[in-house]
Amino acid sequence: MTDPTLFYAAAIPAVILVGLAKGGFAGVGTLATPIVALVVAPVQAAAILLPILILQDAVGVWAFRHEWNRRVLVSMLPPAAVGIVLGYLYTAYVSQAAVALVVGLVAILFGGRQLVLMRGGVIHRRPPSPVLAAVAGTTSGFVSQLSHAGAPPFQMYVLPLGLPRNEFVGTSAIFFAVVNWMKVPAFIALHQFTADSVHASLVLMPLAFASTWAGVWLVKRVPVERFYRIIYWLMILVGARLLWTGMAGIGA
Repeated sequence: MTDPTLFYAAAIPAVILVGLAKGGFAGVGTLATPIVALVVAPVQAAAILLPILILQDAVGVWAFRHEWNRRVLVSMLPPAAVGIVLGYLYTAYVSQAAVALVVGLVAILFGGRQLVLMRGGVIHRRPPSPVLAAVAGTTSGFVSQLSHAGAPPFQMYVLPLGLPRNEFVGTSAIFFAVVNWMKVPAFIALHQFTADSVHASLVLMPLAFASTWAGVWLVKRVPVERFYRIIYWLMILVGARLLWTGMAGIGA
């Protein structure tokens, strides 16, 4: 972090988005890592946000500790562990430009998908599938290791199962709490928990908790559809910038 002012100019809105996501604006936290990755390496951006996510996960797990789906967790967590290992290997043996390219692509795909759903896209019901659960779990673990963006693959498999709302939220909270803890050894192996990154995480934590409570308050009072539409367009724009940076870096 050669320029702290520039870093916090990106990190503060990113952490606010993480807090808002935990407070009720589901999905907007996916934009956090791509925003921070505009000013620091994508892997370092993810490492700074990880401790914040872990602490916030504890709140969600406690709140929904009695409402979760065991079958979903059993079918998706082992593949997610495989995906995390694959994500670690990818970040360990390829350039930062290649990581930025994937992070940007994930942001574009997720933002675009959400905009399509907002225009009347239909989520069709389907029964549980061990094969689809394995694919979704592995993909979720992989992209979560790269950019904490494991929600889209998780949602694409679990939402069509038609779980009751609280059961879906509780299952999601436990899944990502476990996934985030599983990512810790990978970030340690990548030497990303530096004094600077830990200090940045600690500085940003109070803001994360404050924005979580703000999300709980705001989600009942603001025009949610317009807010989401802005966020998803920003996600596509930031993703396009990272994609361009990654392609330029690989071609250099």
